[in-house]
Amino acid sequence: MKANSDLPRRRLLQFGAGLPLLAILPACSDLVPGQRPAPNFYRLTPKSTFAEDLPYVQWQLVLEAPVANAGLATTRIALAQKPLEVEYYARSSWTDRAPQMVQTLMIESFENSDRIVSIGRESLGLRSDFVLKSELREFQAEYYAVDEGQPPRIRVNISAKLVRMPRRVIVASESFERIVQAETDSIEAVVNAFDDALGGVLRDLVGWTLVTGEARYQESESS
Repeated sequence: MKANSDLPRRRLLQFGAGLPLLAILPACSDLVPGQRPAPNFYRLTPKSTFAEDLPYVQWQLVLEAPVANAGLATTRIALAQKPLEVEYYARSSWTDRAPQMVQTLMIESFENSDRIVSIGRESLGLRSDFVLKSELREFQAEYYAVDEGQPPRIRVNISAKLVRMPRRVIVASESFERIVQAETDSIEAVVNAFDDALGGVLRDLVGWTLVTGEARYQESESS
């Protein structure tokens, strides 16, 4: 890949090494000696528009925080220049660790659907009819999958399992993925592409959970 010091992907932290790939940073006269510029923090948005034919459900749902590997379970914004490597944008972070941020956006998206009576986190100790377990499998910008010099594509993949309570039986499972090409190779464009990709996944996840959960709930009520 051709080096370009203006691109954010060249100002990286290697996963595990914790050292900047580029050691020389622009000097800032207003910084205390030995201090680096403060990082920029970014957040994503919940989904607010859904299909009008989604069912209105009377059961209660608890969402566990998604599990994720160590490379994604961080506040750092992950990228991959090679398929088997994980790196991070420098001086740019999410406002929360990725799994916790995604859990919050899931809950807000379910609430925005106005189709469910009760939804909450497992930490609240709520009685629930279903538990939604999930795994954040992909949540990174991918440079290796595009032509040299092109903006990265953003891949978001969440695997979900719907568990019927109190028997704790998995009644359905599904995987949701979106890939969105960033418009430019800037951190702002990358974050916007993350927002679009995650928004598509959240819309599908909410719809699948409501439709599938309602079908399983009605089956158990009639048996």
